[in-house]
Amino acid sequence: MRTLCASTLIGEFFVIGFAGLVAMKMSDLSTATVWSVSGVAMLVCLLLCGMLGRPGGVQSGWVLQAGLIASGFVVPMMFFLGACFAGLWWMSIHYGREVDRLKAARAAAEPDTA
Repeated sequence: MRTLCASTLIGEFFVIGFAGLVAMKMSDLSTATVWSVSGVAMLVCLLLCGMLGRPGGVQSGWVLQAGLIASGFVVPMMFFLGACFAGLWWMSIHYGREVDRLKAARAAAEPDTA
């Protein structure tokens, strides 16, 4: 699960960076404000990659997804992209857990050759 979720977060890292560039041109916000918010969100993406195995890591990812959708109030296309990434986040969790379960079942079925 962690690999799929981390891949989604890395994709979001880049999308947030590009959205920051768009927000600089489309909004009345100062450049410092745009990059403070975008930079923090990008940093959170990277930090969450390392927190996925810890308690609250996946839930923190959901908070990030909500923030990404809410960024649509500044860059309207982010409503769509945020919803897409929220769907990817759900799929990463759902199918990642399924893959983890199948790997554990396969490892348990293999004879121990040590």
